[in-house]
Amino acid sequence: MSFRRVTKLVCGLAGGSAVLVAMAEPKGYPFEKTKHNESSRKWTGLGVLQAAVPQTWSPGHDHTVTASGNGWDSNWDKRDPLALMNGKKKKDKEITSEELNTEVENNKPKATRHIFLIRHSQYNLNGSVDKERVLTPLGREQAEYTGQRLAALGLKYDVMVHSTMTRATETASIISKHLPEVDKVSCDLLREGAPIEPVPPISWKPDCVYHEDGARIEAAFRRYIHRADSKQTEDSYEIIVCHANVIRYFVCRALQFPPEGWLRLGLNNGSITWITIRPSGRVGLRMMGDSGFMPPEKLTRT
Repeated sequence: MSFRRVTKLVCGLAGGSAVLVAMAEPKGYPFEKTKHNESSRKWTGLGVLQAAVPQTWSPGHDHTVTASGNGWDSNWDKRDPLALMNGKKKKDKEITSEELNTEVENNKPKATRHIFLIRHSQYNLNGSVDKERVLTPLGREQAEYTGQRLAALGLKYDVMVHSTMTRATETASIISKHLPEVDKVSCDLLREGAPIEPVPPISWKPDCVYHEDGARIEAAFRRYIHRADSKQTEDSYEIIVCHANVIRYFVCRALQFPPEGWLRLGLNNGSITWITIRPSGRVGLRMMGDSGFMPPEKLTRT
């Protein structure tokens, strides 16, 4: 199968079918590379972006997942090694307790994933189609500030993934100038949309269907927000440039808050949201919508 065809299959589909695509185990690079630069790190770049494959998910299952009762669902990403090995034990009656414990230890993640969710900069709201919704001069300034801030953190970023919408693509390109060694790839799953009907309800009616956009954005969540693979030995630092609704939904889902509350969260243009996922599956929100690195007169939210 050609490289571009794989790209189209993995990232080019939208709606409910996108969830099924995201569940598939991709061979090789699942995204179209827009910058070619090989890193010397053993576990780097797209290797840290393997899709989380739910073990019990089915197309008819409600994709909204929240913690049950008052507890934390430690297997929220379907990657808890004990749960995976227990499933194997049920299929293989001959496995011993000692073998099970060994398998669990061997499959425990060892690294922490740091995910930086960047909202695109200010763009032309008067555009009737996506290609006309380019960044404004102020938006380009905002992206420069964001790129400078990410570079100033002094972290060795593994990859930058961005939405294919014009405003996110332009924002990522400007940020990339400050991080020239970081591979940049695109993905349709990260496009803007309305993930789930908000609670409490509001009068705003999106130009989309919740169950279609919601399925795609949930697919993006499962692809990008999960604990590290057991083969990953070093902590990873990944940048995702996308949209406010996507980021707000990701945060609610990752923290196991009711995802219907996504619209209560606000994000400035060019802001940085930093999520950490520990090997145990514990999720921490280190930063939400930080834009303090910009002068006050440069801040916008639309």
